[in-house]
Amino acid sequence: MINYPEFEHLKRLEDKKNPFAGLFEYDDGSRFYIEPTFYSQLMGFKLRFQIEFPLVLEKIEEVVRAKKRVVFTGDFENSSTNVEGYIFLEITDITNPLHLYVEDKSRGSDYGD
Repeated sequence: MINYPEFEHLKRLEDKKNPFAGLFEYDDGSRFYIEPTFYSQLMGFKLRFQIEFPLVLEKIEEVVRAKKRVVFTGDFENSSTNVEGYIFLEITDITNPLHLYVEDKSRGSDYGD
């Protein structure tokens, strides 16, 4: 089980059907899953945007409290979490509204067709 210190102040729940994602609950009953890939991306933002990182956590809370049921996933088309009634969001759904961007500056292969 992955330790998520950024969310240790929340109630942690167990979902045996989705063992790869952490499930957390706010005091108002709103819940969210956080998948390992999303968490890795979140930690990347923590390293790159240290000053702004608290805003990212605030945005996560804001979204969860508004939507009530959220899965934070690395790829909403290939999520490892299988639940109904939840919306699936990626890291850019949180960071782009905050104007925090990471550009893909990798260049394509020189050996293209």
